[in-house]
Amino acid sequence: MHCGPPDMVCETKIVAAEDHEALPGAKKDALLAAAGAMWPPLPAAPGPAAAPPAPPPAPVAQPRGGAGGAGPPGGRGVYIREFRATEQEAARRIFYDGIMERIPNTAFRGLRQHPRAQLLYALLAALCFAVSRSLLLTCLVPAALLGLRYYYSRKVIRAYLECALHTDMADIEQYYMKPPGSCFWVAVLDGNVVGIVAARAHEEDNTVELLRMSVDSRFRGKGIAKALGRKVLEFAVVHNYSAVVLGTTAVKVAAHKLYESLGFRHMGASDHYVLPGMTLSLAERLFFQVRYHRYRLQLREE
Repeated sequence: MHCGPPDMVCETKIVAAEDHEALPGAKKDALLAAAGAMWPPLPAAPGPAAAPPAPPPAPVAQPRGGAGGAGPPGGRGVYIREFRATEQEAARRIFYDGIMERIPNTAFRGLRQHPRAQLLYALLAALCFAVSRSLLLTCLVPAALLGLRYYYSRKVIRAYLECALHTDMADIEQYYMKPPGSCFWVAVLDGNVVGIVAARAHEEDNTVELLRMSVDSRFRGKGIAKALGRKVLEFAVVHNYSAVVLGTTAVKVAAHKLYESLGFRHMGASDHYVLPGMTLSLAERLFFQVRYHRYRLQLREE
């Protein structure tokens, strides 16, 4: 079974421009200013009245992540910074919890996206009534079918998790922080890691994938996911990529609204996407389906 980096949470490709030379300082500053205008700063979390702001510090070098996102450790606001090796378990926990939340969403809410499966289940219930003439037995059929959907959703998604936790998420430092063109960021609130996102380059096609975007469920609604998305967009601007392409199997409408709020355009969807961990057995095809959505954000003309 192929265990390449799966994209259950969020998978993005950043299409590279022809010129991958480092940007001249003046041009890079202009691009970063444009990025700042596109994606305004994330508001600080509510807290006690702060002292008057100190003068801005001198700029510091940011070899991977680009401008913005850094904040003083111990501050009250949310800030994005590069991953540290000591945060491995925190990052894995946030990723694991975010994926496990997908099980009921995929099993139940996701059924609304698949009218053929709905029709099949209705036919099975009708067939049960035609054979048994039992109203009670027929009423039990939908519950049994939903139970099977939950079982197979859990089976496939846990296989997906095992694949991810034994590949890139097994050693974030090695997989994302060391290769050129790759990076892993964490969102920090009150000293705690509350969100993650990664970018990884593919030299063969001059692309970068955005992977593993997830936010701790206790800290959602604070704009953290949008800040993580902005970080990757800034990364694309700094490193002279021309577009960001996003692929996701998310069921929740809020996830799709997030991508649109960042400037992405929906480019289409497919019901034939094979999630890492799928065996494509007949039972799995009957009781587990996902819809793969593609988005694109054009940063500049190629």
